[in-house]
Amino acid sequence: MPAPIAKYVDGDALAAALTSGIHRVLAEQELLNRINVFPVADSDTGTNLSLSLGSALPVLARPGEKHLGTTLAAVADALLDGARGNSGAIVAQFFQGMSDAAGEISRFTTYTFGKAVAMGNEYAHDALSKPREGTILSVISAFAQSIAHQANAAREGEFPAVIDTALSQVEEALANTPNQLDVLRKAGVVDAGAKGFAELVSGMAMYFRDGTIEPLPDTSYAHDTEAPIEFAEADNESQFRFCTECMVTGTDINRRKLREALAELGDSLVLAGTKRKAKVHIHVDDPEAVFETARRFGDVTAEKADDMHRQQHATHEGKRRFAVIADSGADISDADMERLDIHMVPCRIQFGDHGYLDKVSITIDEFYEELKHNPHHPTTSQPAPGDFRRQFQFLASHFDDVISINLTSVASGTYEAARLAAERVDAPGRIHVIDTRNASLGQGQLAVMAAEMAEAGHSVEEALDAVRAAIPVTTCYAILEDLRFAVRGGRLPRWVRTVGDVLRLMPIIYTREDGKVTLSGALFGRRNRVKRFAKYIARRMPENTVEIGIGHSLCQEDAESLADWLAELKPDVTKVTMTGLGPALGVHAGPNCLLVAVRKLPADLSADGVD
Repeated sequence: MPAPIAKYVDGDALAAALTSGIHRVLAEQELLNRINVFPVADSDTGTNLSLSLGSALPVLARPGEKHLGTTLAAVADALLDGARGNSGAIVAQFFQGMSDAAGEISRFTTYTFGKAVAMGNEYAHDALSKPREGTILSVISAFAQSIAHQANAAREGEFPAVIDTALSQVEEALANTPNQLDVLRKAGVVDAGAKGFAELVSGMAMYFRDGTIEPLPDTSYAHDTEAPIEFAEADNESQFRFCTECMVTGTDINRRKLREALAELGDSLVLAGTKRKAKVHIHVDDPEAVFETARRFGDVTAEKADDMHRQQHATHEGKRRFAVIADSGADISDADMERLDIHMVPCRIQFGDHGYLDKVSITIDEFYEELKHNPHHPTTSQPAPGDFRRQFQFLASHFDDVISINLTSVASGTYEAARLAAERVDAPGRIHVIDTRNASLGQGQLAVMAAEMAEAGHSVEEALDAVRAAIPVTTCYAILEDLRFAVRGGRLPRWVRTVGDVLRLMPIIYTREDGKVTLSGALFGRRNRVKRFAKYIARRMPENTVEIGIGHSLCQEDAESLADWLAELKPDVTKVTMTGLGPALGVHAGPNCLLVAVRKLPADLSADGVD
């Protein structure tokens, strides 16, 4: 593409300049992650800015002549939809301001460009409840003030010289950020978000200077050997756990009142967007409180909540050679999740028009309480590929390999969503997507096994071999006391419940080796169900069983009794775990379900290879 006319920038030239700037940010993704210590040292600013700005690239690459005003509006909308993290939301709001200022004009002069950038700066500051100097805001201000000053001095200046001068001011403001924030000075770094915006301006300046577009970086190279900045968590640990985001849409969103309501829930609040569509970013302990508050102002979509404490711990833990992530169809005890830093992508649960993030915005106990009383039978849906991609991108930026442990593909599209997301990750780490052909505690056992191998220092190849060998010898048995939930969820025909009720049958289902969930048998009558279920399992439990997982839905005493009976019947079992059953299974099983997951030692593996 030829260099733009020196005194005017049309839509095509602006698209080329922005593309160059975004490519430059993508190239610095790992550096930005490494120096990220504010507002929380969770090493994800590079990932968030890359995902956020990357969402505009398809708009900028559309064929045909581009109208400047229309292109800016499309870019602002794409950035709002794709905004991730604090800096991503601020940049989205900056471009919303530029778009509103540009309106329908077909080209920028340096003067009108200065007006647009000034409004972008104003919007970016207004997006935060508590703007802080020494952040990306300081660099945006330096950029806007420099452009405005030059444009006022010469209303028709030349873009290359104006942008180069502004870049010098941006770099000076960036270098000054450690003097404005003690947290940066102590860590010996500049602000990561500010650095990202400086790279965006630098890439744009390159294009305005000589028509050169920064090439799209190759992210297939090996990881930078430099670790994230070592920074004491006590100096900069967020008092809140979840980085929470959602989109609010409506006809006339009262953004002032929405901001005031959200500000009471947590910190690091950024509210970007317009009266018709607003993006919320905030750090809280209770994501559901954010979503519930937002619903008072419009329709809420694109809910997400990332565990910042787990991210901080994972990126500063050097002994693991790979990361493990599972979808929330896997039932894993909180103790194992914390001990082994297993990451999780939540499935979606819908009660009528009210949605939740599984195990994030609704707990297991809250789910069953809702299941009892809500007239709407819940539905579950797999995470969107974008949910997987965001977490894959983060982990693959910090680990050479990531193992994704997924719900059986026979019963859910979760595995396919993860596989598609893995193909779109442009971080250097490799993503290995596993179809466990299992569910619930069986899937959880495989995730825990992989994470324990990471903890022990095994290679990713050893872990993948162990997981694949364990899949065909891992299975689950579940006994259903109340068939109405399986009927309401469409898993069983109504006549089966009728027959079961008349004969007082309690069906037992299990996961087959091919991943299908099917009927295994049934118990006649409901007396002594725990003891009889234990005997049923013991008769089918193979020799060399190394682990039993026991799950329950609001019947812990029965689960403990089941554990006692199995210990008596199978004293050679080396490991027994217990946890609640999550919504992925509970939506069909209902309360008072008991589940036993059995993992046998594969014949071609030693115990040291898997435990």
